[in-house]
Amino acid sequence: MMSIRPFTAGIGWLAAALLPAIPLPALSQAYPDKPVRFIVPFTPGTGPDILARTLSEPMSKRLGVPIIVENKAGASGNIGTDQVAKAAPDGYTLLFTVNTFSMAPALYKPLSFDPVNDFAPVGEIAVGNLALVVNPALGVNSVADLVALAKSKPGALNYASPGNGTPHHLAMELFKQQMGVDIVHVPYKGTAGAVTDVLANQVPMMILPVHVALPYAKSGKLRILAVSGDKRSPLAPDLPTFKEAGMPGFDVDLWYGLLAPAHTPPAVIERLNQEIAAALAQSEVRDTLLKQGLIPVTSTPEALGTLIRNDLARWESVVVQGKIKAD
Repeated sequence: MMSIRPFTAGIGWLAAALLPAIPLPALSQAYPDKPVRFIVPFTPGTGPDILARTLSEPMSKRLGVPIIVENKAGASGNIGTDQVAKAAPDGYTLLFTVNTFSMAPALYKPLSFDPVNDFAPVGEIAVGNLALVVNPALGVNSVADLVALAKSKPGALNYASPGNGTPHHLAMELFKQQMGVDIVHVPYKGTAGAVTDVLANQVPMMILPVHVALPYAKSGKLRILAVSGDKRSPLAPDLPTFKEAGMPGFDVDLWYGLLAPAHTPPAVIERLNQEIAAALAQSEVRDTLLKQGLIPVTSTPEALGTLIRNDLARWESVVVQGKIKAD
C-alpha cells in the first residue's frame, strides 16, 4: 500500500535535490491532518446523502479526522459537482454522487466542468437496482408480453417518470430504443405524483428503484416485470433480471461513487479507496445501506473511471436518439 510519509534526512539525495520544487507541507504532513469534506450535490435523504452520512462515521474513525457532510444541491447536482471540480486536489474535498453525473453532459450544455478531465475516480460504493413496473390492469406478466403489446399498439401506451432527464426517464428511453417500441413519456414533477397515477392506472407503467416498487408489488398494486443488475437483486431474489427477460444489454443500475478533484495524489486516492472498502466491510454499514435499497459494492478507481466513460457515451446516444431535453 502506498502512503505519504514525512520527509526525513534518510529519504536520500534525490528527494533533497527536489526539495526546492516541492512545497514543504507536501513532504512534512501526512494525509489527512485536517477535516475532510464530503460534498453531496443533492438534498438530504437522497441516495448519495445516505451513503455519505453512513460512511462518514466509520471512515472518520479510521482516518483520525472529522468528516463533514455538506449538501450543495441545485441544477440537478451540477452546482455541488462544479464546486468539487474546482477544489484543491488534496483529498480534503470529495464528491459523493450518483450516475446522473454521467448523464448530465448529454442533458446540460455547456457544463462548467468536465466529468472526465476534472475528476479523479476513487471508487464505486453502491448500486441501486431499478425495476420495470406495470399496473396489473395492463394484463402483461413479462417483458416479452409488454413488448408484444406495445408493438401491436404503437404510440398507444404511456409511461410515467419523475421528470425529463431523470434516470427513470433515460432508462425507459433506453428500453424503448433497445426493444424497438413506441411508448409515450408522461413526465411528472417528482416521483410521488408519477407513482400515484401508475397505481391508479392513469398511466400504466414506469421504472422505479426496486426498494420503492417492492411494497406495492407485495400488496398486488403493481407488478414487477424485471429488475436491473448482472445478477438477481438481494432485495428481490425471486424476480428476474432484464438479462433473464431477454435484454442482456440493459444495464441501468443507479451506481454511486466517490470522486476527487483531478490531480489528487495517487497515494491519497488509494488510501480513500481502501478506507471505503473497510467501511463497507462492516456489517452495520452494509445493513444500513441495504435497508435503503443500496447494495454495497467496491471497485478500483480505474474501474469507476471506465464505468463513467462508458456511461457518458451510452447516455449521449440515448439523449440524442430520443431528442431528450432536461426540465
